[in-house]
Amino acid sequence: MHIAIASDHAALELKALLAEWLAGEGHEVADLGPDSAASVDYPDFGYKLAVAVARGDAERGIALCGSGIGISIAVNREPKARCALVSEPLSAALAREHNDANVIAMGARLIGAEMAKACVTAFLATPFGGDRHQRRVDKLSAPAL
Repeated sequence: MHIAIASDHAALELKALLAEWLAGEGHEVADLGPDSAASVDYPDFGYKLAVAVARGDAERGIALCGSGIGISIAVNREPKARCALVSEPLSAALAREHNDANVIAMGARLIGAEMAKACVTAFLATPFGGDRHQRRVDKLSAPAL
């Protein structure tokens, strides 16, 4: 699977660890930055990730920042990106099954490496349930305001 991953400076270590692990699992990984621990703005990297997923450059995305909150908000500004903030495998699996999430976000200050791997594993392995969920997912990209 082609996976894009991006973070801010607070999640640089977790991003590197997950990118290396995913590549070792046979996935194509596009690291969208940052490349150093210098302070950066998470919206810039969240937007970059969202565009990559929306364009189809990546099938799935992983967004990381200190809490996971800010970058998830940034990713969700793109109507074709559906990003869920997760902290354990069940929420990652449900994000896929019920919401057809194509991006997950995690907080590097809140989640350990092994739990992050477990979340990614569930996210990548779970198919979208379709059926009754599809009409709800359709509304996410075209809200009736």
